[in-house]
Amino acid sequence: MKNDWEVKKLEEFCDFGNGLWAGKKPPYIAVGVIRNTNFTKDCELNDSDIICLNVEKSQYDKRKLQFGDIVLEKSGGGPKQPVGRVIIFNKIDGEYSYSNFTSVIKIKNKKDIDFYYLHKYLYFHYLTGSTESMQSHSTGIRNLKFDEYKQINVPLPLISEQQRIVATLDEAFDAIARAKENAEKNLQNARDLFESYLQSVFANPGEGWEEKRLGEIISEMMTGPFGSMLHKSDYVPDGIPVVNPQNIINGEIISLQKTMINQKTKDRLCKYSLIKKDIVIARRGEMGRCAIVTEKEIGWLCGTGCLVIRIGQNADEEFIRLCLSSAKVKELLEKESIGTTMSNLNQGILMQVPIALPPLPEQRSIVAKLNALSTETKKLEAIYQKKLADLEELKKSILKKAFNGELECSTIRKIYTVEQNGQPALGKE
Repeated sequence: MKNDWEVKKLEEFCDFGNGLWAGKKPPYIAVGVIRNTNFTKDCELNDSDIICLNVEKSQYDKRKLQFGDIVLEKSGGGPKQPVGRVIIFNKIDGEYSYSNFTSVIKIKNKKDIDFYYLHKYLYFHYLTGSTESMQSHSTGIRNLKFDEYKQINVPLPLISEQQRIVATLDEAFDAIARAKENAEKNLQNARDLFESYLQSVFANPGEGWEEKRLGEIISEMMTGPFGSMLHKSDYVPDGIPVVNPQNIINGEIISLQKTMINQKTKDRLCKYSLIKKDIVIARRGEMGRCAIVTEKEIGWLCGTGCLVIRIGQNADEEFIRLCLSSAKVKELLEKESIGTTMSNLNQGILMQVPIALPPLPEQRSIVAKLNALSTETKKLEAIYQKKLADLEELKKSILKKAFNGELECSTIRKIYTVEQNGQPALGKE
């Protein structure tokens, strides 16, 4: 940090206020109330669903938001999301306040402190995880230790320098946003390429393909144990996984600690054990979500939320899995599945699913082509996911330089230079 910069604690130059509770005593006034749902992950105001509430006029008069106020998320969050997000209230017209899960930060003298500069510094403080240590947990909700938050040290150059830093950061963030947009488009294009080819295969059966029902192709189908056969006490932190819909992700089966049982329970329910090449398909939620049992999952159990399909000799398991994952079959399963509050797939529906079946060698040839394309798609996805992660790190790097007094024009050009395809330039200077 430069020698001529001051450092002040947040409470030295800001006033703070707690948010509104529901009104109990008239007279009331209808106002827009900023809630946690109006904070984006990038600490911007999302005004698409600001709720309008009747609040006590006397309470509102003390809590009316003014242009340039900073609203702080002090309660809420989640297991992987700390509280401490901040947004700038940027509206001139209308009546607005903030909820009891938030607080307002008002700069005492805006001639000395630029609110955009302070917002970016508090955003940097949140982005780098500094607010994580200022939190307590109660009933699943995170609460910011407000007294500690007020003690944050803020570097304060002259206001002209604050405004220069803000302008430079805005320019860099715009470039990063464009790069992220490009990377996200490329990521979606990679996924769409595979999905398009997958759908074309099953939407346009070739010569010699036979129309069959799934029930004609399989050798066996079974459901998991009834709910009464598994009790809460049967589950253990480390044991044999029970496969339910949440265990099936992107065509693969994963283990989850919340769905494991001990050996004794497994022995009692051994008839539900999975064997290699079984297809496990979810009965609830997303229709068509399925995966093939590999060497690693042999001996795991089928849960009550899934069905197991064992394929006969004239069909390839992977071909059938891909067919069940196709848009055509998914649409059919959604239409035919039963249940008032949640779609519920049963054996009868699955047995009647139409399958266009080519000869076995052609099935395997199609599977090989789709697997090769899937491998390339995953490589592209990994590249673009890394680019997105790099861009987030780039934003932290720029903010760090800004508040260390190192954000010169030549530096910023090197830091935020971004290729058109979204590749950040992260080389050392």
